[in-house]
Amino acid sequence: MTMHWNQLLSRGRLGSDQLNAGTTARTDFQRDFDRIVFSSAFRRMQDKTQVFPLSRVDYIRTRLTHSLEASSIGRSLGTQVGEQVIARRGLEGYEASDFGDICAAACLAHDIGNPPFGHSGEDAFRSWAEEAAYGRRRVEVLQDSEREDFTRFEGNAQGFRILTRLQNPDNLGGLQLTCATLAAFTKYPRESCLGGGRYPGVSAKKHGFFAEDRSVFEAVAQQVGLIKRDGTRAVWCRHPLAFLVEAADDISYRVIDIEDGFRLGYFTFNEVMDLYLNIIREPDKQRLRMQSISDSKGKVEFLRAKVINEAITQAMDCFLDNEELILAGLFDEPLLNQFPKRAEMDRLIEVAMDRIYQATEVVEIQAAGFQVIGDLLERFIQVLDDIAEQGEQASAKSRMISRLIPEQFIGSNRAPSPNIYTRLLRLTDFVAGMTDSYAVSLYKKLTGISLPNA
Repeated sequence: MTMHWNQLLSRGRLGSDQLNAGTTARTDFQRDFDRIVFSSAFRRMQDKTQVFPLSRVDYIRTRLTHSLEASSIGRSLGTQVGEQVIARRGLEGYEASDFGDICAAACLAHDIGNPPFGHSGEDAFRSWAEEAAYGRRRVEVLQDSEREDFTRFEGNAQGFRILTRLQNPDNLGGLQLTCATLAAFTKYPRESCLGGGRYPGVSAKKHGFFAEDRSVFEAVAQQVGLIKRDGTRAVWCRHPLAFLVEAADDISYRVIDIEDGFRLGYFTFNEVMDLYLNIIREPDKQRLRMQSISDSKGKVEFLRAKVINEAITQAMDCFLDNEELILAGLFDEPLLNQFPKRAEMDRLIEVAMDRIYQATEVVEIQAAGFQVIGDLLERFIQVLDDIAEQGEQASAKSRMISRLIPEQFIGSNRAPSPNIYTRLLRLTDFVAGMTDSYAVSLYKKLTGISLPNA
C-alpha cells in the first residue's frame, strides 16, 4: 500500500465541488493561502503568545509573525522538494510552486488553533478538565475520545476545527480549503482516544481533530488517499507534505527564538555567533562577509538567514532520501532527526529551554494565564449548565453572564445544547479563540478586578 502524488495533491475543496471558480490568476492552493490570511482567526494571532506573553517590545514575535516566517520557510522548502519530485516521477499537471503553496498555506495556519498564552494555555485546558472542582465532574461523564478531547486538549485539533467549521460557519467545510492543504496541515492525523492502542511514530504523538470532527477528517483523508493505520480507530499515516510543514515550524522557532533571546538580552553576541556558526557551511567565509556589517544586530540577522537556508537544504535532502518510505507510510519521525547537523540544531532548543522558556518574566505571565483560562472555563460552564438544565428558571446571574458569550458558542437562539459534550466543545471554542489581552480583560471584569470604563 502506498500513497500517490496525483491524489495527495488533490485540488478538491472540503464542502465544495468548485475548482478555481472565476479568475484563474491564482491557483487553488494560492487561494487557500489568501483565505487563511483574511480570516479573523488568523488576525487574532497578532495578540497570541509565541514565547514572550504580552510583550511590550514591538520587535518580539507573536504567533502571527512566527506563522508568517514559518510559511515563508515552508514555501521555499516545498518548492525545492516539488522540483525534485516532479522531475523524478514525471508528474504532469503540477508545478513545483504547487508543493510550495500547499506548504505555505498549511504553515500559515499551523498555530491558528493555539489558545491564549501559548503551550501553557493548552496545559491550562487539560488541567481544568482533570482537576477543576466543577469542570472535572462534567468531563468525567464523557467516554473515549469525547472525554480525551478535553483532558488532552490540543491546539492542533482546535486549528483543524477552526479551518473546517468555525471560520465561515454557515459554509459546509468552513473556509473550504483544498483537502491537500488540510491534510498537510494535520501533523497528527488521529483521534484523541485510541482505545488503549499504541502507535509508534511522531504522527501519533498527539491528536489532530476532535471527536465531533472525525467524519470531516475522514473525508479529507479519503480525498487525498492517506493510509489508514487501524480498521476501527480513526488514525492515519501522515500526508507527506506534513513532514515539511513540521520541519518549517521546527526550523523557524529553533533558529529565531535565539535571535529574539539576543534582542532581549538573554544571550550575548558571542554566544549567538557560536550557536549559529556551528550549523552553517564555511563559517570562516561567513565571518569575513560579516565584517562589512557594522552592528551586532545586523550580524545576527545575517547569520540567522544563513542558518535557515542551511536547514532548508538539509530538510529537503532528508525528505527526498526517504520519499519512498514516506509514501508507503513507513517513515514517521521529524525530518530534523536525520539532519547531518542534528546535534547543533538540538543545541538551539536546549539553550532556549534553559535561558528563555524558563525565564522569570515568561513563567510569571504564563502562570497568570493558567489561572485566567481555568477560571474562565470554570465560570462559564456553570452558567451554560444552569441555563441548559433550568431554562427560564436559570438564575439572573447566569442569564446575565451568558450575554458575554457570542451566540455561535452557545447555540441557536442562545439556547445551550442539551448534550454536555457539545456544550463543553463550544465553550472551549470560545475561550481558545480569545487573544491574550482579551482573556485577561474578560477575566478581570468577571472577577471584579476591574470595571468597564473605570
